[in-house]
Amino acid sequence: MAEAASLALIDYGAGNLRSVANALRTVGGTVTVTSDPDVVATADRIVLPGVGSFGACAAGLRAVPGLLEALERRVRANGAPFLGVCVGMQLLATRGLEHGETPGLDWIAGEVRRIEPVDGSVKVPHMGWNDVAPMPHADAAQLIAGGEAYFLHSYAFHAARGRDVAAMTDHGGGIVAAVARDNILGVQFHPEKSQAYGLALLQRFLEWRP
Repeated sequence: MAEAASLALIDYGAGNLRSVANALRTVGGTVTVTSDPDVVATADRIVLPGVGSFGACAAGLRAVPGLLEALERRVRANGAPFLGVCVGMQLLATRGLEHGETPGLDWIAGEVRRIEPVDGSVKVPHMGWNDVAPMPHADAAQLIAGGEAYFLHSYAFHAARGRDVAAMTDHGGGIVAAVARDNILGVQFHPEKSQAYGLALLQRFLEWRP
């Protein structure tokens, strides 16, 4: 059984909060859905969801007074385990190139660009179940298992440093499925929609001691 971690699920108007919260509670998380910087600043673990465009999600996050500063302090300075999901993972990048250029958090160097399949018959968005292939060299490699997860996205993370890529998938060419560095993990897929595979990942996240 996972530890009863104090977990802040960030509410900034850009996430599928109910499904993510329910999945985390299923595996033993003590979840607080919050946009309060004071709660974030003391949370044992932090999850940042995200659905929609990079620009809208970045703007929503920056619109909450004190939230970015609390995240920087708790995650970057204090080392609290962090999980970004879908656009919440993409926001870790230096910048996003969806409808122009938008600065990201720049926690993991790279950029988010539209998927351009090598095979022209492959459709975008990348939607549905697909394989997740772990990269054993990556930080937090122990959190990512091989299996199938549910994806829904038109833009993908391009990491500047290969070691930051924690898993890959394929959709008309290689696509980054997860990134990781130190105490920070981001997944492009949706654990809350990935049934047993996703729940197992969330449980490992609750038990993770980077």
